[in-house]
Amino acid sequence: MKQFIRVMKALSDPNRVRVIKMLGSKQLCVCELRDLIGLAQSTVSKHMKVLEEAGLVDYHKEGSWIIYRLTKGEESDYARVMLKNLEGWLSDDPQLQEMMARLPQVDRERSCVA
Repeated sequence: MKQFIRVMKALSDPNRVRVIKMLGSKQLCVCELRDLIGLAQSTVSKHMKVLEEAGLVDYHKEGSWIIYRLTKGEESDYARVMLKNLEGWLSDDPQLQEMMARLPQVDRERSCVA
């Protein structure tokens, strides 16, 4: 039950769902997500922690960057099923469409300057 609730709570926030949709297209760092979503870096980091704890995303390091990606849902059947279902859902959301249109132009070198 705990894992189910964790996944559902993680997906109860529209910004976290948008992050999941964007990570379905491209691995991104917090700075890139910040630029796409328009939230403070600390807020994006908190969202990423919730998604990670739910087993929906994981990360790897590239130099000083932490790069997020979708998991394959190995740790949770609930995460795996929801990630699979989200692939085909919400393509009609205007805000998500706008973010997805900007996704190819996101540049880590430009986004992550101090």
